[in-house]
Amino acid sequence: MTKAALTIAGSDSGGGAGIQADLKAFSALGVYGASVLTAITAQNTRTVAAVETVSPAMILAQLHTVLDDIDIAAIKIGMVGGPEAIEALAPALPDLPLVLDPVMIAKSGAALLPDRAVAALIAGLLPRATLLTPNLPEAARLLNTTVARSEAEMLEQAHALRALGPRWVLMKGGHAEGPVCTDLLVGDGVLRLTAPRIATRNTHGTGCSLSAAIAAGLAQGMDMEAAVSRAHRWLQGAIAAADRLGIGQGHGPVHHFHEVWA
Repeated sequence: MTKAALTIAGSDSGGGAGIQADLKAFSALGVYGASVLTAITAQNTRTVAAVETVSPAMILAQLHTVLDDIDIAAIKIGMVGGPEAIEALAPALPDLPLVLDPVMIAKSGAALLPDRAVAALIAGLLPRATLLTPNLPEAARLLNTTVARSEAEMLEQAHALRALGPRWVLMKGGHAEGPVCTDLLVGDGVLRLTAPRIATRNTHGTGCSLSAAIAAGLAQGMDMEAAVSRAHRWLQGAIAAADRLGIGQGHGPVHHFHEVWA
């Protein structure tokens, strides 16, 4: 039987991030995707022109209706909107592997999570997360501290985030400098993942796609280290092939189907 995963996130009308990226990542890795929309964005590769949130009642209606019919094996949460949505969603989540990508800022620089929602995210969703996947600015914002400048600081912040509830934290080093990108998966131990930095501007949706790819692996029964390692390899291929797509005039999307499209 085909495994199914659920993404709870915002819609990207440009197709490169959010719900659209998550569903593409699920499909690319052999998992059926269902979705709960939390917001609608008017967005392309250059800008986020408008954001309209979905009501908490409608978010819950989508969630309950999907779970009532489809056997969901893992959940990924991305953009959640305001504190009211988070407070409604958190107690309604089923006891399933949960990957939380704390989406706060779009690639264009537009804010996607209001300041007043950060506390609700920390209180309501971090304790429910099996895995938290912050980039360096997101980790700093969650901890109200400065952005990590070394692997030692990344590790220190990962442990501080784990103390807020997640069982695992994946510190993503893509915002750091240097020719090599380093991610740290921190649980009871530490898994270090490295990749050469790829010279491309087409990295829209990398965080969404990575977290969805990890959720796909968990839905398929992989352990955390295996799911993260496969997702990391897959995303590097998607970034390396991104220029072949040639979508948009700004930060274009990664190539989710680089392994299957000719």
